[in-house]
Amino acid sequence: MARRLAWRPAASIMRAGHSRAAHRFITSPPPMKKPQGFTVHDIARLAGVSAMTVSRTLNHPDQVSPAALAKVREVVARTGFVPNGMARGLRSAKAGLVAAVLPTLVGPVFQETVRALSQALDERGYQLMIGQSGYDASREDALLDAIIRRRPDGIVLAGIMHSPEGRRQLLASGIPVVETWDLTPTPVDMLVGFSHERIGQAVCYFLHSRGYRRPVLLSAGDERARRRIAGFQGMAATLGLGQAPTHLVEAPTTLGSGRAGLAAILATHPQTDALFCSSDMLALGVLIEAQARGLSVPGQLGVVGLGDLELAASLQPALTTVRIDGTRIGRTAAQYIVDRAEGREVAEKIVDIGFEIIERASA
Repeated sequence: MARRLAWRPAASIMRAGHSRAAHRFITSPPPMKKPQGFTVHDIARLAGVSAMTVSRTLNHPDQVSPAALAKVREVVARTGFVPNGMARGLRSAKAGLVAAVLPTLVGPVFQETVRALSQALDERGYQLMIGQSGYDASREDALLDAIIRRRPDGIVLAGIMHSPEGRRQLLASGIPVVETWDLTPTPVDMLVGFSHERIGQAVCYFLHSRGYRRPVLLSAGDERARRRIAGFQGMAATLGLGQAPTHLVEAPTTLGSGRAGLAAILATHPQTDALFCSSDMLALGVLIEAQARGLSVPGQLGVVGLGDLELAASLQPALTTVRIDGTRIGRTAAQYIVDRAEGREVAEKIVDIGFEIIERASA
């Protein structure tokens, strides 16, 4: 039977003992005021030209004098103004469309959030459009530019690690933005997420409390995963475990990379007694490889995943994992976007939903 374990904040975790009730890490950083987007008329006023000249500069620059062209382009660059690719002017009505940007459409980790987001938006008369950015900042910037030009009613992002250019685009657009699956006191606009550093701390403490002393991290190398690694390493040092070895694999992670990852880890660190995997798919690959090698789980090797996919409880042994409430993320993000699109204020612009460790047989 699965058990949901309690975790207190890092400052008190060492004297807390082994609690068993569900706990969520919560922080309350100050909200960030919504930026106001620029219009064609704003650009015209700042450049000292007519709105028609701004429109011609954006759409038919060959019809504009060099002096006026230079003025408008300078103001556009300074303000970060992004033209409306659908209306080519001021927005007069809601689009009924919300865009979501995910790093991958292949991995199952975001499926619960996307399903809840889509359903909640549909209930309110909005449609969801999904784009894949990969794990490349320049690709994300290009995708954001294309989305902003179509003036959706809101944008939902998985993660907070945006380039300066991408952040500038979002701030200048004036479109409601909800960042998810991460935590920062300085979001672009609104945020619904959790702390990756604290996940790393909590998993390390959990493994130590279950008697494991030689843990290894099997992880993707994206920014969120690296912050979990940093949290794990910080707790490992506090507990006297030293530096835990880390084996990085390409994102998105797969069952195959889990099998290959365990093989590589055992070749270089044969005394490994526990693995923290950055996804449940990686952990599934580890379980299969361990079985093929005749390793007892959890007797010889404890395994912890992340995501609590539907398959996690049905594995043999059932997988211990970190549970993220993706449904709450999706529905809260949808509510925030709709409220802002319909002129209502959002009081609590940063929500830390926390996480749970679901203890099952694998650790």
